[in-house]
Amino acid sequence: MKSFREFVSELKSDGTMVELKKPISKKLELAGVLHVLDGKTVMTNKVKESPGAVVVGNVFSTKDLIARYLGCGKTELTEKLAKAIDHPSQPKLVSKDKAPVLECTDERADLDTLPILFFAPKDGGNYFSSAVVIAKDKELGQNCSFHRMMQIGKDKMVARILHRHLEEYITRAGGKKLEVAIVIGAPINFLLASAVSTAKIGVDETTIANSLAPLEVVELPNGIRVPAQAEYVLEATITDEMHDEGPFIDLTETYDIIRSQRVVIINKIHHRKNPIYHALLPGALEHKLLMGMPKEPTILLEVGKVCKCTGVNITPGGCSWLHAVVQIDKKNEDDGKKAIEAAFIGHKSLKQAIIVDTDIDIYSPDSVEWAIATRMQADKDVIIKTKQKGSSLDPSADPHTYETTKMGIDATKPLVAHGKNYTKAEWRAVDTNKFI
Repeated sequence: MKSFREFVSELKSDGTMVELKKPISKKLELAGVLHVLDGKTVMTNKVKESPGAVVVGNVFSTKDLIARYLGCGKTELTEKLAKAIDHPSQPKLVSKDKAPVLECTDERADLDTLPILFFAPKDGGNYFSSAVVIAKDKELGQNCSFHRMMQIGKDKMVARILHRHLEEYITRAGGKKLEVAIVIGAPINFLLASAVSTAKIGVDETTIANSLAPLEVVELPNGIRVPAQAEYVLEATITDEMHDEGPFIDLTETYDIIRSQRVVIINKIHHRKNPIYHALLPGALEHKLLMGMPKEPTILLEVGKVCKCTGVNITPGGCSWLHAVVQIDKKNEDDGKKAIEAAFIGHKSLKQAIIVDTDIDIYSPDSVEWAIATRMQADKDVIIKTKQKGSSLDPSADPHTYETTKMGIDATKPLVAHGKNYTKAEWRAVDTNKFI
């Protein structure tokens, strides 16, 4: 399996990447360029505040890029990840001398030496946006999860921690201090696995990553195992000290509120020689894919329990979190309705599920809208679920309880047409060059 930097080098060699030629600031300017070029990988070694530092962004901003990295087709990604979730395997443990991420160590952490971006005008500070936190519990083992972090000092960050597995690990540690590792610049299999938040507590996400593609890990002095090919690994301590975190742009491209969150002390910074810093633009395509795509296999697996599910696309227009199109091979008239219910189980934050047949392109909004227009009647084929637990990311949900209303649309054609034709007409394939 190629490393993060090998893939970046590959994109640079074939001309896929945009290289910035002139000096640029890590405050607002670089993020502005990443925004304009969203969907294209961008690299610079001319950050004004960090001479010599290399920064890359938009690396995984399309499914085609992710599929290329993993050596499969775009339509194979969901099933490939689903199999990895169902069949985790232990990554290869390598010695410290064979772990590039330990090539260099800064014993006294100074975060100002890193090109940590200040993304948008209303942000609370410089932010880690692509950081994965790895925690360890004596009984449960390791847990890997994404957490944004705002810089508040040379060796201090404040981390946004939801009430999920990492919070449970902190509680089990007595709620005072928890030793962790922070990973930046990791391969896509590790990033996707770390975003599978529905994995049961006690499942080490590096085992999911290894089943997605081979992963090598190295053990730190604190016993935590980290990707050996990563660009940066920071040894850190999550404390019980609290500090305001935010504002910061969320997955929905809207600003999240300021909250009192835990302070993280950075103890050591390990990195490769000439490390590449991965800057993930909040609310943009790379953020959306890394967060939303790992939910597609959990929907596929759940819908697969009630009917044959052939594809899932969590759509960018739905913030890659709140809306999904689910493709099924319909065998029974109620398969569409069953698939709706299963999709909401497969992804608890899902707000809208559209179920379509196998002849519909789930990656084409026009194709999906055509299915809704020609195969759905609102009084029969729309399911409304009120007073549901929603997502904290949804600005329209109740701000205190996150209660929301969910909608499912069965846009599948009936098995018996009743005189109607629900199939789109086909055309003869021709080579237009013969006639022009």
